[in-house]
Amino acid sequence: MAELVAYGAYVPYWRLERAAIAAVLGTGATKGSRSVSSFDEDSTSMAVEASRVAVAAAPACWHPSAMILSTTSPAYQDKTNATAIHAALRLPQSVAAYDFVGAVRSGTGALRFAQASATPSLVVLSDVRTGLAGGADEASNGDAAVAFAFGEGPGLVEALGAGSSTEEFLERWRTPGAPSSGVWEERFGEIAYLPLAQAAAVDALKSAGIDIGEVDHLDVAGLHARAVRSLIGSLGVSSSAISDDLTGTVGNTAIAHAGLLLADVLDRAEPGQTILVVQLADGADAVVLRTTDALSAYRERRVTTVAEQITAGRSGLPYAKFLRWRGSLQFEPPRRPDPDSPAAPPSLRNEAWKFGFTASQCEACGTRHLPPARVCHHCHAVDQMSEVCLANVTGTIRTYTVDHLAFSLSPPVVTAVVDFDGGGRRPHRGADRSAGEDDLPAAVHSAERSS
Repeated sequence: MAELVAYGAYVPYWRLERAAIAAVLGTGATKGSRSVSSFDEDSTSMAVEASRVAVAAAPACWHPSAMILSTTSPAYQDKTNATAIHAALRLPQSVAAYDFVGAVRSGTGALRFAQASATPSLVVLSDVRTGLAGGADEASNGDAAVAFAFGEGPGLVEALGAGSSTEEFLERWRTPGAPSSGVWEERFGEIAYLPLAQAAAVDALKSAGIDIGEVDHLDVAGLHARAVRSLIGSLGVSSSAISDDLTGTVGNTAIAHAGLLLADVLDRAEPGQTILVVQLADGADAVVLRTTDALSAYRERRVTTVAEQITAGRSGLPYAKFLRWRGSLQFEPPRRPDPDSPAAPPSLRNEAWKFGFTASQCEACGTRHLPPARVCHHCHAVDQMSEVCLANVTGTIRTYTVDHLAFSLSPPVVTAVVDFDGGGRRPHRGADRSAGEDDLPAAVHSAERSS
């Protein structure tokens, strides 16, 4: 079995306060917030960010043979979304890329598939969650992504046992093309889920040979909040072992949530501690893990933690802007021509640049070219270029401008000229800031978002 050798999470920058929804609609929850992917983010782009965090912290000898994206909100149908992540990470063509999409339980299946595989793999769970305006899903859900790298050890955790229960019942569903999910009455979901979840948890603990009192961290995830609370209360675990479910700050991130909770625990757990993770989705899955000594060394090379990203988030997103980003609120676009749609042939020719943010560097004089070029504009050498990836290279903003007329789903458009460390200059669109803010220049990071 493959072992978990690295992980990474991505929590979007923006937060929508639930009180902002209630202030507009007059009803709904007023406590806490939910994470919101920006207008230029989707499940694929969030998966790229989480994957980069995991890959950056993975052992130098780790090279995946396959990568999997699991989501309930794929950016495309009839097209593999994982291939865009594959391109952004600049993985070799020999690395297979697959989608596990449609249901929340698909994420559990992807993880079990990767763990049981004898080959190294990367599994990414990513979801953009929404719902009808004023509905429970809109307020309680959240957006996030988490990535797990599997391969040869030493692993960060040891798998001690697992359990699973499956039964067909209609509690939550969404037909193709529907903007929101249908949900049955809450008491029915609780009655259906609770015995299945209890059975899965008991089987996992039994196969691990431990008692519930030996669990140091309990993570329970599922879109049915009432069933989740009932399960936690029925297990009899110590209150100190119950992990924060992050629904008060991030919301329920559906397919990514069990993984996000696990990543948060691994960020702070000590070696030798036991973790019980239970996922409620069309049944229940449970796994018992024990952290290893490798976790301490891993923390020296990790890029960021879940808690740090939550703290760095920005609240105060206007509810109207959230509705606009989600396509729930029609608005008059700028009276300018729409941007040109991408074309398939040039996108294929420039895959390394468009997805992986890979520039060219002249081997004769060292000049970097963004986008890549065959002829050096400094020494005029021809076809003497090598690839250099700038996706994780720091840049400095030299100047920027704010355009209130250009087309954008979130006007105004902020464009900055960025000088990259080691050479290379390129204009990029900014994200996650508004015009007139004092820290506007420091926020332009489209170099990351573009890939």
